[in-house]
Amino acid sequence: MSSTTPLSRRRLRDLGLVPGILPPGPLNALTDVSGVLVGHETLLTEPGIRTGVTAILPHAGNLFEDRVPAGVAIGNGFGKFAGLSQVQELGELETPILLTNTLSVAPVMQAAVEWTLTHNPQARSVNAVVGETNDGVVNDIRARAVTPAHALRALDAARGGPVQEGCVGAGTGTVAFGWKGGIGTSSRALPASLGGFTVGVLAQVNFGGVLQVAGLPIGQRAGQHYLHGELDRGDADGSVVFIVATDAPLSDRNLRRLANRCFLGLGRTGSSMSNGSGDYALAFSTASSARRTPERRAAAWTPLELPNELVSPLFQAVIEGAEEAVLNALCMAVPMTTYDGGRIEALPLELLADVGTENERQP
Repeated sequence: MSSTTPLSRRRLRDLGLVPGILPPGPLNALTDVSGVLVGHETLLTEPGIRTGVTAILPHAGNLFEDRVPAGVAIGNGFGKFAGLSQVQELGELETPILLTNTLSVAPVMQAAVEWTLTHNPQARSVNAVVGETNDGVVNDIRARAVTPAHALRALDAARGGPVQEGCVGAGTGTVAFGWKGGIGTSSRALPASLGGFTVGVLAQVNFGGVLQVAGLPIGQRAGQHYLHGELDRGDADGSVVFIVATDAPLSDRNLRRLANRCFLGLGRTGSSMSNGSGDYALAFSTASSARRTPERRAAAWTPLELPNELVSPLFQAVIEGAEEAVLNALCMAVPMTTYDGGRIEALPLELLADVGTENERQP
């Protein structure tokens, strides 16, 4: 190691590591896509509650009326992502997206329904979209501490601007690669010659494997990884949820293709996508030309959308953004005492600082 002094928590780029070839947006966050809002509600109470809710709003208007096109991809489907079948069927979102822990999907759905009905007195059906990962290693998940009120607070807290990362919201109690996981985010901005579009990614990171950063086997170097020391301890089980936003005018079909590329970025980090992992990605477009307003839903219309031949740069953007979002979650997470008295350490950033130094020395 270059130093024996622990580094303070910082994002991946602040350690000299820059995944990919495309530049990030100004905030390197999901909210670089104009209009997208993110809010967290974090529950940290003794003796054992370490969990929360994260809310993502595609725009600040009436989501039920002015719906955005969306696409879904499933890597390994060991999960409970409520509302996906309707998104797959209709190719659109009519509510915010909420993330929480496995046993709190029901109360968070209740909040999403209540929030939507409050803003839409005429609504008689609501497709609440709620994803989850299991934070039961750190959090006393059986206590089921999350209530609808917590989810409503996450929705009320949703803002543009910088996005808090690490042990916040739905990432409060998560674990990744044996270290403390969390919420991470990143973005990529295409040059004007490729359309000038922005792609943002937010990840709820809670899975295992053999951590890789910049192609180097960090998990192996640290002696902490899946299958280390014994055949199978189940330590690669877990889940990841990616939420992708773009201002590119994409059809729901091409948004599904965009969501699928998240798993290429996930693979770059060393995920094993094990039997017990729930790996999901949901992508939406904020482009006004693709938005499904009441008038457009009531009659035939021709959306302005990017053709297949022009979407490949967006695929590259989401691969890089997904990879960096996962690594930012690890970099920004802090050590945490578990509900049963154990302790999950944070990824030692000294390991990554050494990688950044090695990269700087390359010709």
